[in-house]
Parts: sequence; structure tokens; C-alpha cells
Amino acid sequence: MSQTNKLKIFNDPIYGFITIPNSLVYDLIQHPYFQRLRRISQMGLSYLVYPGAHHTRFHHALGAMHMMQQAVEVLRFKEVAISKEEENALLIAILLHDIGHGPFSHAMEHSIVEEVNHEAISLLFMDKLNEEFGGQLSLAIQVFKGEYHRKFMLQLVSSQLDMDRMDYLKRDSFYSGVAEGNINSDRLIQMMNVVDDVLVMEEKGIYSIEKFLMARRLMYWQAYLHKTSLVAELTLTKTLQRAKELLHKGIEIECSKPLKYFMEHKVTLDNFSTHDLDTFTQLDDFDIISALKVWQFNDDFILSSLSKMIINRDLSKIKLNSEKFPAEVLQEMSSQFAKENNITIQEAKYFIFKGKIKNQAYSKDAEPIRILKKDRTIEDVVEASDQLNLKALSKPVTKYFICFPKLLAEI
Repeated sequence: MSQTNKLKIFNDPIYGFITIPNSLVYDLIQHPYFQRLRRISQMGLSYLVYPGAHHTRFHHALGAMHMMQQAVEVLRFKEVAISKEEENALLIAILLHDIGHGPFSHAMEHSIVEEVNHEAISLLFMDKLNEEFGGQLSLAIQVFKGEYHRKFMLQLVSSQLDMDRMDYLKRDSFYSGVAEGNINSDRLIQMMNVVDDVLVMEEKGIYSIEKFLMARRLMYWQAYLHKTSLVAELTLTKTLQRAKELLHKGIEIECSKPLKYFMEHKVTLDNFSTHDLDTFTQLDDFDIISALKVWQFNDDFILSSLSKMIINRDLSKIKLNSEKFPAEVLQEMSSQFAKENNITIQEAKYFIFKGKIKNQAYSKDAEPIRILKKDRTIEDVVEASDQLNLKALSKPVTKYFICFPKLLAEI
């Protein structure tokens, strides 16, 4: 294929046209590892709450790359030297930052591939692709790991104001219809600068940053931590755990080969082989949905009930509270449910459980968002802002929840 055919464009509903800058990026997008992201939903089971939220991680990775292209252009205009190799490394690092996500992302991390998080798998994918592409991803991997000497490059890929967050807030807000999450990414990118190899935001962009942090906080409460999304994801986690438990008891469970492989084998980062990686590339949302459709009719009461809850969107009740729920409430519900359904109290825990969620829009412990003031001094955004709400946004808010079947709602 001639080089010119590889300089294609994608039509994106948010940014308009996204251009593929060169043939290496084109070949990475074409790779089966990356194409798999078309079959992984960006917001997990949130479409059970927001019917429009069916967009994929493929969408998001391209959007984040587009943002990075804009950021490089702005920084070069402000006379920040970025070589062609460095630009490519930035584009590849952001393009592949989510490549290690499994189906329905976090549900997998808590039930099947338990000891390996998606960032670690992303790195394994990058190393494998680097071999295939003759070392052309080496600099991108250095940037991704934070090992490159120019610190601002990692900040563009992963920080409290990176291209990843900038795209997912705008995109998730667009597809879910949660308007509060919309941010002015163009303005934010225009305000970027680099001082002593550290990313800073010019002072006149401070209101856009406040809006960005507020949008992040609202998107967490309204979308990512929405109580129905939360109960759906937890139910999926419990369903996968139950299927795994039955398999380990020697009970035959019908599902795709790749899914069964990860349920049967305990995979850790130390023993994550090439074969494991190849099997992982075969896994996507469709394996999980197909399995749930079959498991609805399984003889096991727990597996079939949990699967039906997700397939038919007939989910458990969930109550949120600022205080912890007393343990006796859980015990009372569990014993009643166990008795009514002829299961053990231990098994009732698949249906009745509690936990907590935390939302913090801005962390003071992480790399700060730095404001470049007119007198060229640099200050943390919380100190530079005249808004008291930014101090409030940096305080973590914890909520406690309890989940239980609707039949018990009367207790």
C-alpha cells in the first residue's frame, strides 16, 4: 500500500475530522490489538442509565490523539521545542494508553484478571507492538512510563489535566447527554505552556480549569458513579465471580474459550505470558454479554439470577448514605433472603453487600495543575484561584452504599 493511502481521516461527531499523521500511527490503528477497542465500551454498563453511552474506547483513543496533536501545535507556536520523534512518541503514548482495558473494564479487574490492572496490560501490549514494529515505539514507552527526561510529556499523557481526561470528559458528556460534563478543551489547550520542562497553564485560563474540575466532579456523581451504573457493574463483578467459583468446583460453565481461560487460570503480572496476552486480545464485551445470555438459563440459582438482572436491566436496589450502614442491617437481610431462596448466608452475599465510593475532582497529593502567573511565578491552581470551591473540590467525598434485591426493599 502506498504511503499516501495511509494518511486517512476519521469523522468524529465532536471534533469534526481527525487526521492520521503518518503511516506508523496508521499501522498501529489498523493492528488487531487496537481494533479490539471497537468492541470495548468506554463507559462500561452506563448505557443502562444513559442509552446513548454506547461509544467505545476506540473512539476515545482517537479523540485523545487528536487533542495531543492540537497540544503539540500550540506548544510549538509558543516556541517549545518538540522534535518529530518526540511528537510521534506523544501521539503513540496517548493512542495506546488504554489498549490494555478488558471488557467492561473495571468489572474484569475485580473478578477475573484480578491481580493485573489495565495500565500494566497496556504496557505489555506496547512492548509486544514495539517488537513487531522494530523498536519504533521505544520513545513512546519511555514517555508512558515517565522515564523520559522531559517531564511535561508525561503530564500531557497522564496527569490531572491530561489529554486522556480532556477527551473522555467531553466525549462521555456528549454521548451520555450529561451536559454538566462538557468542557472547553480548545481553550484549555490554548492556555498550555512549558516552563523548565514542566507543563503550566497560563493564568488567564484559570476559569476554564475551574470549569474542567467542576465538570469532572459532576461527571463522577452523575455518570461514572451513578448509583444504577454502580449496581450494574457490581452485579457483573459478582456474576463473573460466581461463574469462576462454579468452574473451580468442577461444574461445567458455558462461555467463550478466552473467557473460560481467564476464569480457570490465575494470572498475575509475574506469570503473564505471551500466550496469556494473545488470549486476552480475544476478549471483549461480546464474550461477556454472550456468556450472560447463556447463564440466564443455568441451573445455578445465583448465576442465573445475577445474569438476568443485567440482561433484563432488572437490577438490585442501592441506597447511598454519608454514614456507614450498620452490619446488623446486612445480616438481617442476608438471613431473610437466604431462607426465602434456600441458599446459604454466604451465598446471599452475592445479592446483598455494601461498600463505599469516593469522588475527588482534584488531588493535592498528585502532580499539581500549575498556573503561570503574569509575573512569571508558578502557583498551584488551588492557591491561584479566587474561588473557594476549588479548595472544596480537592477534598475527597466518600459515600457508603448498600445493595439488596428489590424484594427486600420493605425492610
